[in-house]
Amino acid sequence: KRRKWRPEPSLGVLDAERMASSSPDAPCSCDCFVSVPPASAIPAVIFAKNSDRPRDEVQEVVFIPAGTHVPGSRLQCTYIEVEQVGKTHAVILSRPSWLWGAEMGANELGVCIGNEAVWTKEPVGQGEALLGMDLLRLALERSSTAQEAVHVIAGLLDRYGQGGSCREDPEPFCYHNTFLLADRTEAWVLETAGSLWAAQRIQGGARNISNQLSIGTDISAEHPELRSHAKAQGWWTGQGLFDFAEVFSLTQQPVRMEAAKARFRAGCEMLQRHQGL
Repeated sequence: KRRKWRPEPSLGVLDAERMASSSPDAPCSCDCFVSVPPASAIPAVIFAKNSDRPRDEVQEVVFIPAGTHVPGSRLQCTYIEVEQVGKTHAVILSRPSWLWGAEMGANELGVCIGNEAVWTKEPVGQGEALLGMDLLRLALERSSTAQEAVHVIAGLLDRYGQGGSCREDPEPFCYHNTFLLADRTEAWVLETAGSLWAAQRIQGGARNISNQLSIGTDISAEHPELRSHAKAQGWWTGQGLFDFAEVFSLTQQPVRMEAAKARFRAGCEMLQRHQGL
């Protein structure tokens, strides 16, 4: 029997600094990695993720079978309902038991996704919307490739937005999301700021993400209003190269994102050191 997900009280606009400045539960190591041939020692894409969810939070690994659904039916996610699609893929998810979505998972076609928390110049969403974990599960259920998953998440962001508390704690804990998406041939990084986003395609080599924006000027796809919005906000002059991470990252980084810088660099160095081994 499918669990009934019950909405929590709505959240107002939440300050990114307050959301991310508290000391994270030890260990703090929320990172995703991917290796795409020829970086892999074997002719395969390798995907990995670790997470720093609260120590006392129940985790479960679940299998959700493929399904067909009545046109126009509604689907209850963690906080809100969305329109269901006609057919969904089977998925394996690793998730906190109280969430509808998941922090990592794979579908029957070999698409894998992991997510990370980030805070940007865009305010964290007002009220309840889709969690990053909901977006991840929806993308796995609806996508046959990593590239398709990028577009599924982008479409859901545009229609429903992202927001809501990501923990069961009385104190709300909210953030935007970055995603590492992989299939049998390539990988994508998708980084979001509210409903805006930028994506980078990885067709060879290794890549990692942590709790920070990491897409610079090498942008493979983006929200159609990304640059105009940045210019209107005074974050970008409209001249020269557009660096997504530089434009949308907070000037004063929260503690959690500052700590992620060292992890991100260490991850890059590790992947570089072990490429092809």
